[in-house]
Amino acid sequence: MKFDIVTIFPKMISSSLTEGVVSRGIQRGLVDVSVHDLRDYTLDRHRTVDDVPYGGGPGMVMKAEPLAKAVSAITIERGQPDVVILLSPQGRRYSQVEAERLRHLKHIVLLCGRYEGVDDRVRDIVATEELSIGDYVLSGGEIAALIVIDSVSRLIPGVVGDPKSVEQDSFSRGLLDHPHYTRPATFRDLGVPEVLLSGHHAEVSRWRKREALVPTLDRRPDLLSTATLDDEEQSLLDQIQKEQGS
Repeated sequence: MKFDIVTIFPKMISSSLTEGVVSRGIQRGLVDVSVHDLRDYTLDRHRTVDDVPYGGGPGMVMKAEPLAKAVSAITIERGQPDVVILLSPQGRRYSQVEAERLRHLKHIVLLCGRYEGVDDRVRDIVATEELSIGDYVLSGGEIAALIVIDSVSRLIPGVVGDPKSVEQDSFSRGLLDHPHYTRPATFRDLGVPEVLLSGHHAEVSRWRKREALVPTLDRRPDLLSTATLDDEEQSLLDQIQKEQGS
């Protein structure tokens, strides 16, 4: 999979790709990430990427022309992208479902906004869609772009060492993850649940399913409306709801 990121702070992206899962994907030839400095696509000697907003108001607005030129150059050099995504607070909420959708594409361009915002004509002319990683404000789209790259890359076969780890991640089936424990068996007077020490695989599986359902029902009940549950999980959920009187 190819990612192209357009930003005025390319080092923020590049330095974050030298460690971890995405770095391994790059080294294995499974992920191809190219970072583009937006200032390289300006025409004036000051390499200007922003200007004052029409109508007045605080802050500066990113110009449409450099972003359009950047995407045109990427298309010529790296091929036609499947999507050009503007990271924006106005975008559709990013989720695991979105990551799964993007995982099946071959070439993604990510545009990182800054300042007060981006000239709205970028939405009409350059970007094919917008994504938001949450209801909060960041200084720019670079961190959001890295989140998209990481969450999508780990779904590509071979990037993560154990594919079962990906399958069991939180949100992969619409549930939060179950608790995890490792050695020692007792830490500061807190022990590991006995079922995990029993060696009884069926009971361990049932415990993990229940312990994933409980926090999901408590903290993120909205996820259950679209969660993929097997028969045992549905039975456990009915039992938990009965116990809680809900």
